Amino acid sequence: MNIQELREKFNEVYGEGGDIREYFAPGRVNLIGEHTDYNGGHVFPCALTIGTYGVARKRDDDKVCFMSANIDNARVTEASLSDLEYNKANGWANYPLGVVWAFDKKGMKLDKGFDMIIWGNIPNGSGLSSSASLEVLTGVILQDLYGFDKLTMTDLALIGQYSENNYNGCNCGIMDQFAVANGKKDFAIFLDTSDLSYEYANINLPDAKIVITNSKVKHSLVDGKYNERRQECAKALEQLQTVVDIESLGDLTDEEFEKYKSAITDPEVLKRAKHAVAENQRTIKAVKALADNDVVTFGQLMNQSHISLRDDYKVSCEEVDVLVDLAWSVDGVIGSRITGGGFGGCTVSIVKNEAVDNFVKTVGDGYKEKTGIEAEFYIVDIGDGARRLS
Repeated sequence: MNIQELREKFNEVYGEGGDIREYFAPGRVNLIGEHTDYNGGHVFPCALTIGTYGVARKRDDDKVCFMSANIDNARVTEASLSDLEYNKANGWANYPLGVVWAFDKKGMKLDKGFDMIIWGNIPNGSGLSSSASLEVLTGVILQDLYGFDKLTMTDLALIGQYSENNYNGCNCGIMDQFAVANGKKDFAIFLDTSDLSYEYANINLPDAKIVITNSKVKHSLVDGKYNERRQECAKALEQLQTVVDIESLGDLTDEEFEKYKSAITDPEVLKRAKHAVAENQRTIKAVKALADNDVVTFGQLMNQSHISLRDDYKVSCEEVDVLVDLAWSVDGVIGSRITGGGFGGCTVSIVKNEAVDNFVKTVGDGYKEKTGIEAEFYIVDIGDGARRLS
């Protein structure tokens, strides 16, 4: 479906006329720096050219109406500005509703409701941030329709994170919404999540492609394991703070962590903290390697990241490990790792141009043989952040 077809669907569902506007928010992939964003560390995501399209128009009453063109025989989900309480029955619509709720909580009350229809081409549950894309899309729509002109894209990212934490119950960090909001074509974002300072890094890969492989194992981060990891890191931080003056795990170097780690009493919690510290340092090294055109070192750090996420942070799964092991076996693969929150979803690989076809065949065939699942492959381009379409 394209934006014109989505607009026609909007007219069919809500009627023609009035000030109808069109919007887009991308998905994102994180090249390295996983589960560091709520630990005060660095991340290195980029926005994609796939994402979520939206068409919206203000109403004359206080109803807010949502519909997804991705769902067959979908019905409109309706709520009222006077009652924005969470209702599980609203399903996916709780993501845009959560943003409306967050605007309200932060003193930006809507004078009227609106109609909204969406269509996205981010695979659901893939770990490419379909929820953050929808949240930031909604933020851009509200900013534009209601004239909240003083809000920056970073403000919209923070509102999206606030809504996901407090309305939808996933205690995510800032990375996904930040990358969706602030993406830039051909650049990744080197973000320090401790203070939201960032710089753009040109992803100059003349001899290679970024290939995302979808395991087709869907993750749902709201189901508890993600929040559990966050709690384990908080516990590690609390114990470390009894022996060293730090604000977050991201404040520690690998050497400092080794010096103070005996303060952590639970061996599993120790592993979580070890990952958070080491992954932050890997991310800093990886961005420097890229700046030095040392793609080989960048790839090695990606591989180390996966091993740490698999063994210490324990957010991978059998199917994703199969994908990564197969990727590592292919000549021309510079690096490969799980990406996103984990427990399924996708891998991200950097693959030499001449090896891409063999990569897709070898990994695809091997994965089907070992798991019975057909993987999906996306050779991706890095795109701009969320915006109103002209």
